[in-house]
Amino acid sequence: MTAVAPEPSLVVEHPLQRPRLPKLAPLIAAVIAAAAAVLLGLSLGWGVAPIVVTGGLIYLVGLSTWSRLVENARAATDRLVTSLVWTALVIALIPLISLLYTVISKGSSSINAKFLTWSMRNVLDGPGGIYHAIMGTLIITLGAAIISVPIGLLAAVYLVEYGQHSRLASWIRFLVDVMTGIPSIVAGLFAYALFSIIVGPGTQMGFGGSVALSILMIPIVVRSSEEMLKLVPTDLREASYALGVPKWKTILKVVIPTAMAGIITGVTLAIARVIGETAPLLIICGATDSVNLNPFSGQMASLPVFIYSSYQSPGANPEVLRQMAWGAALVLIIIVMALNILARVLGKVLSPKTGH
Repeated sequence: MTAVAPEPSLVVEHPLQRPRLPKLAPLIAAVIAAAAAVLLGLSLGWGVAPIVVTGGLIYLVGLSTWSRLVENARAATDRLVTSLVWTALVIALIPLISLLYTVISKGSSSINAKFLTWSMRNVLDGPGGIYHAIMGTLIITLGAAIISVPIGLLAAVYLVEYGQHSRLASWIRFLVDVMTGIPSIVAGLFAYALFSIIVGPGTQMGFGGSVALSILMIPIVVRSSEEMLKLVPTDLREASYALGVPKWKTILKVVIPTAMAGIITGVTLAIARVIGETAPLLIICGATDSVNLNPFSGQMASLPVFIYSSYQSPGANPEVLRQMAWGAALVLIIIVMALNILARVLGKVLSPKTGH
């Protein structure tokens, strides 16, 4: 018998992995795009902005085309979308970094012990301090938080735990949405009219500023707290009810502590939203050069109003007051950053501990 040769296999083996671009491909494409854009811009006499835009377009087209030739269409689309996301992030960070750089470069030279501990009372020549404005801002904002947080949190508890789909809950959500879009000056005019009726015409005080800011804070607190309470698992509520715990105690001991981290974050966002408001405080709080720690009597200074008045009415020393305005702006940014850091710390401390 003669041996029969085996027939060749008809199965075609396909590689499980297609060729991939090197890890440094985005960097290589960015360098080539930057060099091409610079050469093209210098030859045509372009400015910085056209060169940057051209370089970005060359990078997007070049990297996606390179990926399509070496990898496949799906990988090319993925790299294109990823590049667009990073481009959007860079575009969003440019004004933020520019703002921080401008404020720090122009305001850091003004900050010293005198600047933070003195007021502008009886200051004729030379720079004074912003102590009166710092204390006014902290007192007014604290008063607004004391008013807004209980009201906003209780409203959110009603919307999630009691009202839910009721007609009253729908109206509350609608009114909260309307209040979210109220201009800040309208809140200031409302507070001014309210205290003019209650106390007397022309009344200006720090507590009025707290009321005006609370009108702007309450919608943010309600919405953020409502979303955080919705994220609490229903199983936790049902387990508490199964143990015979009443509903109010379940909300107080289970639901709110579970959502505390998110609630604190929402409150911090609300404070950061209103701490820089100028129009309502200018109307209801007025402006003063002296330290006033009593929110129920007399005009009270604040950092936003001090910054505005220093540029609007610099007086005999415009350069000095405008330099102080930049310093006050930097202090205001530092206060907002400190509040955000404090909120993160409190959120981690007060959030429920999970065991394994």
